[in-house]
Formats: sequence, C-alpha cells, structure tokens
Amino acid sequence: MAYTIEQIAQALAARAEGDVTLAIDHAAEPADAGPGDLAIAMAPAYAERLKDGRARAAMLWADADWRALGLDAAVLIERPRYALSGLTRLLDAGPGVEVGIHPAAVIDPTAEIGAEAAIGPLVVIGRGARIGAGARIAAHVSIGEGSVIGPEAVIHAGVRIGRNVRIGARFTAQPGAVIGGDGFSFVSPQASGMEQARGAMSDEVQNTGHSWVKIHSLGGVEIGDDVEVGSNATIDAGTIRATRIGRGTKIDNLVMIGHNVIAGEDCLFCGHSGVAGSTIVGDRVVMAGQSGLADNITVGSDVVISAGTKVLSNVPSGRVMMGYPATKMSLQVESYKALRRLPRLFREVAEVRKVLSKVDRTN
Repeated sequence: MAYTIEQIAQALAARAEGDVTLAIDHAAEPADAGPGDLAIAMAPAYAERLKDGRARAAMLWADADWRALGLDAAVLIERPRYALSGLTRLLDAGPGVEVGIHPAAVIDPTAEIGAEAAIGPLVVIGRGARIGAGARIAAHVSIGEGSVIGPEAVIHAGVRIGRNVRIGARFTAQPGAVIGGDGFSFVSPQASGMEQARGAMSDEVQNTGHSWVKIHSLGGVEIGDDVEVGSNATIDAGTIRATRIGRGTKIDNLVMIGHNVIAGEDCLFCGHSGVAGSTIVGDRVVMAGQSGLADNITVGSDVVISAGTKVLSNVPSGRVMMGYPATKMSLQVESYKALRRLPRLFREVAEVRKVLSKVDRTN
C-alpha cells in the first residue's frame, strides 16, 4: 500500500517538507532507493549515499537541508530509531492471510472466531478455543483446547500454542514459537544426585540407581497485552499455576522461559537467553544474548544483565550484572583488570624470589 509523504509524517508525528503528495510504497537504504521509495538517511553519514540511488524523498534528521541533497520531499524526524519503528509498522503488511477461514483449516465446532479474523490454510484450532477480533493466523498454526488469543494478534506460520494458554491483545508470534508445552520437571523416588549436591553442597554424590518420573504441567501460560515472541522461542506451561509474561515484554528468537516463571512488564529477553523454572523477573529487565537465570531466584526491576552473564542468586532492582558467576558490573570489571595483571605480578614475584635467594646464599 502506498502512502504520501504527508501521511507518513502525520503517522510519525514528524515534519513533512517539499512535495508532500509524493507517493511512497517502500523504504530503502539510500544507495538502493528508487523513485517510489523513502530513503532512510537519518544521519549525515547515511545521506552521503543518496547520490548513488534514485530517491526523490528521504527520512532525514531534524535540521537536514533536503534541497541540497537533491530531493523533492523529506520527512524530518527527532528520534531516528523511534521514528523507524513507526515507519516500519506503517509499511508492514503482515502475513498474507485473507479475512475469513481458509477451507483447509480445521476448527473445532465449539471454538469461537472473532469478527474480521483471518485463519490461514492448515490451521488447527482446538475445542473451546477463542480467537479475538481481527486476529491474523498464518498457515500450519495449532492452537490447543481452551486457549484464548486476544484481538489483533499476528501469529506467523508454524507457531504451536498449547492448551489452556491465555494471551492478551496485539500479540505477535514469529514462525516456530512454541507456547504452553510441558515444563522440564522430573523427580526421582530417592534423592537424586542433583538433590544431594544442592542440599549438602558436596563435591560427591551417592549412586541411588533411580529413574525419573514426570511432574505434569497443569497451569498453562498467561501472556499480557502487546507481547512479542520470536522464532523458535519457547514458554513452558506452569505446574499448578500459570507461567506469566507481563504486558509489553519482548522475547527474541531461541529464548527459553521455564515453567512457573513470572516475568514482569516491558522486559527484553534477547536471543539464546534463558530463565529457569520458578524464577521471578521484575519489570523492564533486559537480558542480553546468551545470558541465563538460575531457578528459584528473584531479579528486581530495571536490572540489566549483560551478554553471556549467568545469574545464580537474587539481584536487587536497578543493578547491572556481568560475568559468571554474575556480580555487579563494576566489581566484574575490577576483577577482570586484576586478572589481566596476574602474569606481570607473577613475574615480579619470581624476580623478588631470585633476589631473596641470592641474599640467603650470601648469608
């Protein structure tokens, strides 16, 4: 769908100048932009590449001289990345699913489908499930018995949503996400080696010859409004109560959220991060790539956990954590600097020992 420069500026609460009737149907990098594209050149360094393309209009920084750049029109913005969010939302058509139910979909007669919902081919919707108004569900999605999907959801191909999952409005799931599978919860008739190690903090455990017995997951998952789950991410069902994800939280590709976890609002869980079972995470927590939280701990609000960090104990609100085992960032940096100084310190100690050895021999 095409938009005029004026319409784009209004959607972004930005300023439009030049030929505001110019129609735009795509965004492009400056060197690749054609006459119907909006070139994204939100800093002078990017604008230098405009001469290599054929753009007539661009999205530029607030005080840019768009005429000097040879443009016919411009959208002038204050916060580049924030404006980019609005532009991409405006231009994203979403999955190509027509409103209505595809003939190849399999929907239980007891399921409820909201007005203007779009259900793609080979979608399976279980008994008693409810799909909100305006939801768009692409091909090969399955939604389990009794689950509820809020209005205006966008669920991409191949997503699996288990039974008894409750999801709020404007939910997005990228291809291959799995929500509501059983938690990884097993117990043994006798104390397992893991229990022995944890209870006694011992270096050795006794062989009990046990087998593992499954604890089933009955609690489902509850997800608030405006949550996004990335490709191949997983959120396990709770054991008795639901695993809960707060409003506005964004979960990246290949993230693992364990059973019984409670995650707060507006958190970011970046790729390959993981939260073990029964852990509580506050609001606005950021977990960078490949970071992890141990089970049964509490992380306060506004915590930042750096990439690769492994958190093994509770974290107070507002703390920046780094390393393995995780400590506050300033301590981790100090420890790292000290570690780098060790080789030099060893050499100096060796020299002192040589001197002292010579003194001992002369005496």
